[in-house]
Amino acid sequence: MYRAILPEGQIICARYEHTDTGVELFDEDDAFVAFVPYQSLHALLDEDVYSGEERSIM
Repeated sequence: MYRAILPEGQIICARYEHTDTGVELFDEDDAFVAFVPYQSLHALLDEDVYSGEERSIM
């Protein structure tokens, strides 16, 4: 599973595909979930490395 981080929230998906202008997100059944333009995408993380309880120091 992957987690797309956007300014207004997060979207969880099973897979994604890069396009010229953004990423297309799909669920476990290969159904289209969302299109996210690169300008709105802050990060695309593998769920194995993401923990909502960890904090980063900037």
